[in-house]
Amino acid sequence: MQFAVERVAAELEIRNIIARLAQLADSGDTDRYVSLLTDDVVWAMPANPAIGLAGSERQGRDEIAVGQRERIDAGHQGPGSNTTHTISTISVHFEDDDDATSHSSFVYWGNTATAPVVRSMGRYVDTFRRIDGRWKLAQRVITFG
Repeated sequence: MQFAVERVAAELEIRNIIARLAQLADSGDTDRYVSLLTDDVVWAMPANPAIGLAGSERQGRDEIAVGQRERIDAGHQGPGSNTTHTISTISVHFEDDDDATSHSSFVYWGNTATAPVVRSMGRYVDTFRRIDGRWKLAQRVITFG
């Protein structure tokens, strides 16, 4: 029974990380955003011409922070951008006690203060690693559509 309780707690922690990443992308709190990532995190995002984003693959917290700040500076997310990420259909699979993978869907909304419109949607395939008893995002692969 203890194993099942620990798995449920781990899954809830992972689901909360996925939610917090979306919320922190919207609020623009880069320091808290990258605190949820492993030091060697890999973030792979294809180009999205519909919203004017070039594709990129970034590695490490510092590069991820630069990417988020670029998106904030360009008005794609963060304070004053009137954008919101919503996350749904999350599933979590544990590879072992310290590694897990999740699949989820996202919708990226624009014009949220006036006439909300879907700017993009897609899927996240996330890899998580438990480090010092805490789960962290180790890799995110984004696909659009």
